[in-house]
Parts: sequence; C-alpha cells; structure tokens
Amino acid sequence: MRQYGLIGYPLSHSFSKKYFEEKFAREHITSCGYQLYELAAIEELPGLLTNTPNLCGLNVTIPYKQAVIPYLHSLSAEAESIGAVNCIKMSHGKLQGHNTDWYGFETSLKRFLQHSPQQAFILGTGGSSKAVAYVLNRLGLPYSYVSRTAGNNAISYESIAAQLKQSNLFINTTPLGMYPNLTDAPAIPYHQLSSTDYLFDLIYNPAETAFMKQGKEHGAQTHNGLAMLQLQAEKSWEIWNS
Repeated sequence: MRQYGLIGYPLSHSFSKKYFEEKFAREHITSCGYQLYELAAIEELPGLLTNTPNLCGLNVTIPYKQAVIPYLHSLSAEAESIGAVNCIKMSHGKLQGHNTDWYGFETSLKRFLQHSPQQAFILGTGGSSKAVAYVLNRLGLPYSYVSRTAGNNAISYESIAAQLKQSNLFINTTPLGMYPNLTDAPAIPYHQLSSTDYLFDLIYNPAETAFMKQGKEHGAQTHNGLAMLQLQAEKSWEIWNS
C-alpha cells in the first residue's frame, strides 16, 4: 500500500483526505491511501517519516510551507523561485519539494476574473502568499502585501483605503475565517468595495467565508479556494506518479 498524506496544524478544516479517498474510489485505485498527519511542530516530521516507511508523498499546508524546506534534499525550480513548498515527492530516500499552489491559483484565478483589475492586495505574508505573488508576477498584475503591521515590503490594513483604484483584487492567504472561526475576516475597507472589485479567498471551508460574505454585500465578486485545492491536488498526484 502506497501511502500519501497532508501535514500541517491544525487540520480539522481540511478536505484533502476526503478528496483523495473519493478520487481513489472513482478511479479504482486500490493500492493507495491518504491520511492527515497533524504535526504540532515541524520538528516532528523526521519521526513521521521513520514511522511511516511506505509514505510516498505529502502535501503541506499552514503553517509549514516554508518551515519544511530545511528538511528537504532538493527543490523544483518553481518551489525554489516561490520560496514555499506544498508538495513533497519521496523517491529512494530523498525528499524533493514542489509547489503546486501557484498552478491551482493561476488556473482558478483566470476562470474567476472577468476583466483584469488594476492592482491586487495579497492579504498575509505566509507560505501561500508567495505562490500568489509568483502568479501575479507572471500575469503582470501590480500588487502589495498587506500585514497587520507595515514593514518587510508590506503595507498595513489601515493603509489600504487610501490606495484603492477603480478595480481591485483582494486575495486572502491568511487563515482568518477558516473553520471553526467562521466570523473572523481580514480588516479591509469593505464599505468602499463595488461591483468592479474581486475577492478571492484561498480558504475553502466554509464555502463562503465572512470575508467573501462582506464583500458580496457591497457588490464585489467573490470566489473561494475549492477549485484551487482540486487543481493543486491533481498536480501533486501527477508529480508523485511521474
């Protein structure tokens, strides 16, 4: 039995196990399994690898997309450029880090946007934000990182209102609003939004976050991260079996 799984903390919000189990059943794949491996600290990874010798691949989620890199033997060109890993391929005792978030995000974003916004705001500066910035650079879309405090190439949430253009794209890469904290949302100026603005939330559980709901109430167009999850998961499967 070839084993795959997801590492992160916490994992109560994750649909990954359900997604892969349904994929295995649908495609009659009987030799593979997928588990959630909740690690309270990234230092627990070597123990997981030792205790699970049939492990062939892992997905990586919050908060370990950057912290996992020192444990890997090599990185793909995309993962090295982005500086974050969400997919690990294991082969002959070697761990190679990949990033499939950028592929899932870019494909999903192109389907979502009806026209190109003038600028983007990346809410959060963690591992997922790096893949988002990679895609925006590929698309030639100007962006600013947004954090609770200004600095390190990020503006503060209080600064957003003065920088809005006619059409803006807000991408939430933070865990704010993720199950079970359903009322949390990034502190953007929702009252200034209109029908020309886009809100993309990388969260997929719940299907409509407080971030999306407040944006929709002011006319903005919204999109969650479910399609991105599915796309990056399929790309991970392709990497694991290449």
